[in-house]
Amino acid sequence: MAGAVAYAYKGRDGAGKVVKGKVDASSEGAVITRLRTMGVQPISISEAGAGTGLQREVSIPGLGDRAVKMKDIAVMSRQMATMIGSGLSLLRTLTILADQVDNKRLAKIMAEVRDDVETGVSFSDAVGKHDKDFPPLMINMIKAGETGGFLDKALESTAENFEKEVALRSTIKSAMTYPVVVLVMSLVAVVIMLLFIVPIFQDMFTNLGGQLPLPTMILVYASRAMPYVVPAGIVVGIAFSIWWRTNKNSVKVRAFLDPLKLKLPVFGALFRKIAIARFSRNFSNMIGAGVPILTALRIVGEVSGNYVLEEALVKVAESVRQGESIAGPLTDSGVFPSMVTQMISVGEDSGSLQTMLEKVADFYDQEVKSTTESLTALIEPLLIAFLGVVVGGMIVALYLPIFQITSLIK
Repeated sequence: MAGAVAYAYKGRDGAGKVVKGKVDASSEGAVITRLRTMGVQPISISEAGAGTGLQREVSIPGLGDRAVKMKDIAVMSRQMATMIGSGLSLLRTLTILADQVDNKRLAKIMAEVRDDVETGVSFSDAVGKHDKDFPPLMINMIKAGETGGFLDKALESTAENFEKEVALRSTIKSAMTYPVVVLVMSLVAVVIMLLFIVPIFQDMFTNLGGQLPLPTMILVYASRAMPYVVPAGIVVGIAFSIWWRTNKNSVKVRAFLDPLKLKLPVFGALFRKIAIARFSRNFSNMIGAGVPILTALRIVGEVSGNYVLEEALVKVAESVRQGESIAGPLTDSGVFPSMVTQMISVGEDSGSLQTMLEKVADFYDQEVKSTTESLTALIEPLLIAFLGVVVGGMIVALYLPIFQITSLIK
């Protein structure tokens, strides 16, 4: 927490034994509250210096302070739900998490959240201060659970949601790892051949004299250009990666790329299924947690991962605000298949919208899994064929002049 200070304390534990230590807190009052939560009766409290020499904590940027990942949040939410559901106080739970979380950045954040809660800030507001690390879905689920008195259930629902999201991402990553590795290896092999192998053959052909075949000439020209192309490609790649990190979430970029993703010949259907699975799961969990439907629609749109779907949900929210149904605007958007809109319509009419959304999410989770497996089965032979054609074609182009060596020597 901003303004947190290190305090040295001395106190007695439940057995009457004198204990000493250090804690980071915003004030002495916060230190006292935390010590009492830990079962320690304070005797003396004083500010502790940062330390000097070998006692000073060394922090190297980029090391030990990795970003908070979805898996970290899922594990933390599950632990919190378990501890709060078992009767532990919120402060005690936050203290335990701040001490045992492996991710140092997340541990630091949980310590800051605990300090805020100690000073009287609500848990949802304390978590909301870290909206760059915690998704809006989680913040609003906590707020709904805190308001309704079912925080443990809200956290459990959040954990289940993020666990399924992690499983979905893992399925896609594991399916695409092999094709990506093969593609990268083939590109590296081509670059190595053009940089180091082709020049050797080129010198041999030059000494022999004669006219080289067209495929070999093309290969020679490509080899001559490669020392310029590779550095330029590295520079362009670095510049693009920097630009992409800065602008990938901008409205202009998303409005241009996201519709194209859904129209891709092979991968478009996969992107659509992923977006629908994410929408259904998030919407179901937020409705189940008691989040107002307009708020839920806004947040679900923001975390859907696709601009087209987000814009469609904005229109849905406007329709709901005017007293209309959810299914109607979803049908008009053209983004959602008929099965999805029909199940949502039935859920609205029967009062079982959450259940229907869960079924849609489960169905599309399975669809994503089977689609990725099918794509992997299709891509693998295509990549192997591509690698064979490229590398094999280069080898043939290199050895074509060898067939002329006998005539050149004569």
